[in-house]
Amino acid sequence: MSEPLVARTAPARTERGRSLLLVVLSGNMVLDAIEVSVVLVALPAIRADLGLTSWSVQWLMSGFALGFAAMLMSGPAISARWGLRRVYLAAMLVFAAASVVGGLSDSLALLIASRVVKGACAALTAPAGLTLITATFPGGPRQRRALSVYSLFGAAGFTAGLLLAGALVAESWRWTFLFPAPVALVLLVCGLRVIPDSVRQAPPRLTRAILRNGLLMRATLGAATLNATFIGLLLLITLGTSGAFGWRPWQISLALLPACLPLALSVRFAGRVVERFGTPRLIATGALSAFAGVTFLLLRPETAPYATGPLPALLLVGIALQLAFAALNMQAAQSVGPALRGAAMPLYQAGVQIGSVVVLPLVGALLTASDGHRPALLAVSVAGALGLGAAVMGLRAHPPEERTLP
Repeated sequence: MSEPLVARTAPARTERGRSLLLVVLSGNMVLDAIEVSVVLVALPAIRADLGLTSWSVQWLMSGFALGFAAMLMSGPAISARWGLRRVYLAAMLVFAAASVVGGLSDSLALLIASRVVKGACAALTAPAGLTLITATFPGGPRQRRALSVYSLFGAAGFTAGLLLAGALVAESWRWTFLFPAPVALVLLVCGLRVIPDSVRQAPPRLTRAILRNGLLMRATLGAATLNATFIGLLLLITLGTSGAFGWRPWQISLALLPACLPLALSVRFAGRVVERFGTPRLIATGALSAFAGVTFLLLRPETAPYATGPLPALLLVGIALQLAFAALNMQAAQSVGPALRGAAMPLYQAGVQIGSVVVLPLVGALLTASDGHRPALLAVSVAGALGLGAAVMGLRAHPPEERTLP
């Protein structure tokens, strides 16, 4: 049995210290989410400025996901070896440095490398944030409130990034790489004061029991395909609207908002919704909504205007996230006991990112190789169909009358 994480720095044991810690951790969660959405909106400008293809430029998105997924599995061992506080602060410093390197570079290889590094840094800080919250805040209502705030900031960060991107890209796409650097440094300075030291833990081990857990594997597949459907559709519409409609960055930002707002507005109520309806039904309904969204767009003419083509698809995928995102996270967390959760959750989170790593290059390649968006959209719809299949399997394993997991 691994030794439990114990906060030892005095500020984290006071009420003011806990509040400041939550601000720093939530701020970092916002930064990680913004990091994805601002670069998404900047892709058409980067493609045009550097003379890239859709397949080449999408690596700025999938590179971040690749770094995140790769580091998630080894992150707990690194934190156990060097200490969670030291690793967290070092990751913030490297994140800031990679932002500057990416913002000043004209090399595609260096741009992608900076994104991979930043994804790896995010994989070290995001799970550590959850660990610090559960170790620092007393169990019960206070801990639940802290986790709700943390989740709310993460969900709202993507939406905030879309709005911010319109202004940044209007000046230069380089600002989408550079602006996180000073923010990360401010969070680093604040973190030096409030992030507690901790007793080092033995790193969690991935066991055969985890890999054979059907509930966890279905949740991982469902979350991976949902994320792939979501981010794949956003990439397709981003690159498509900039060319077909000639839209500017701020117009692209506003166009993508319908896919993000439902989750940002509903995340604080997610726990009550899951308690009322149960995870299997919410996951299945969300998977159906995501599949319906991409299928609808697939059946529309390629020249369909935004209001009768991309907009309904984005709304349906946004509703899918609203219904299934929290339910999938909760199903994964509750599928194993506390002793196995430290190894199971990084596996689940890595699976979510792998969905993007698989679908984004495929979408970029198909957009480059074909004249229209239909082949790429078909690939995204296949991901949605896989998610729907996994959700139906979950309904059969857990009848609709079961509202909560054991």
